[in-house]
Amino acid sequence: MAAFILALIATPVIIATSASATEIIDSAGRKVEIDVPAKRVIVGEARQIHVIAALLGEKTFDTIVGWRDDLVKKDPDSYKAYIERFPQIEKLPLFGYLPQGDFSLEAAIALTPDVITLNLEVEKTAKESGFEEKAAAAGIKVVYLDFRLDPDKNSENSIRVLGQIFGAVPRAEEFIAYRHDQIALVTDRLASVKDLTRPGVFIERAPGISGENNCCRTFGPVNFGAMVEQAGGHNIASDVIKTTFGDLNPEQLIVSNPEHVIVTGSNWAAESDINQFVPVGRGADMDLSRERLAKLMERTPFPELDAVKNGNVHAVWHQFYGAPYEFYPIQQFAKWFHPELFADLNPEQNFEEFHRKFLPVTYKPGYFVSLEKGSN
Repeated sequence: MAAFILALIATPVIIATSASATEIIDSAGRKVEIDVPAKRVIVGEARQIHVIAALLGEKTFDTIVGWRDDLVKKDPDSYKAYIERFPQIEKLPLFGYLPQGDFSLEAAIALTPDVITLNLEVEKTAKESGFEEKAAAAGIKVVYLDFRLDPDKNSENSIRVLGQIFGAVPRAEEFIAYRHDQIALVTDRLASVKDLTRPGVFIERAPGISGENNCCRTFGPVNFGAMVEQAGGHNIASDVIKTTFGDLNPEQLIVSNPEHVIVTGSNWAAESDINQFVPVGRGADMDLSRERLAKLMERTPFPELDAVKNGNVHAVWHQFYGAPYEFYPIQQFAKWFHPELFADLNPEQNFEEFHRKFLPVTYKPGYFVSLEKGSN
């Protein structure tokens, strides 16, 4: 909790430089002067809409003139929710992924944006390809945001930057405070427990989406790995993996023998070549998700694990890894890891309340699924 309090009182990351211009420090540590609120924005990672919508509500798309195609391809259930509420977005120009060479800067320039927001992970490509330089020559400001590589370090700054860009500074602070309060429902209670026993947890990243579907792509001490720790578990992969993502040797998984296994899943039908993923997410088919989850546990070495034998096997919506809605999985993880301690906590009710309070789209369940003992 102390970290959250320190974050609130930290030195502001935005400094007014004139009546119309604001200097913003983005997730890459760059100082970018922008006239705010921006009048025309290209959202270079469409899943940033999960934040923008929480800041703007009914006005979410008023100044967005184009966006990346990742929401359509990687998060179609959320795309469906937004297109039902804002049918005009079907005509928004789509852009590809910069590191794959699919982002047309020429097409972007033709839309005359003031700002292009990009994920921090593409910064190296943007610099080396000349994207930054060419955008600057066209009078376009490039801003890097991060909700994925190091969320603990960068999420709040990124929310505040989006608040500045879209003229929603008070709403950004309200959103940040809400996240703090919801996470504290778990972390404060855990802190009150003397000699807390943390169950070992293995969280597998996106199994069943492509290739031979072997184990064991996972998370280090950040992102979902950090959520496991905040929820009162121990992320076993963090003992050997110190980066955001990495691969755990199956033999290491057997030796660690975690008490819980969690896989991340989403509706990846548009890009999966094997369609063995767990399609949890907004309005997901729970029977199909449970069936897919059980099938994944037949892979080596999962049948040997106590977590599988005891039915402590779960799936979580993968897209939480790139949106600052982490309070929801943290709460659900806590109920899985410490069911008696958090018997009164209702994560689904809280996430539904979040939708009513912040989002212009309605809530539908389906973001988690679990197996029962003997079901696989």
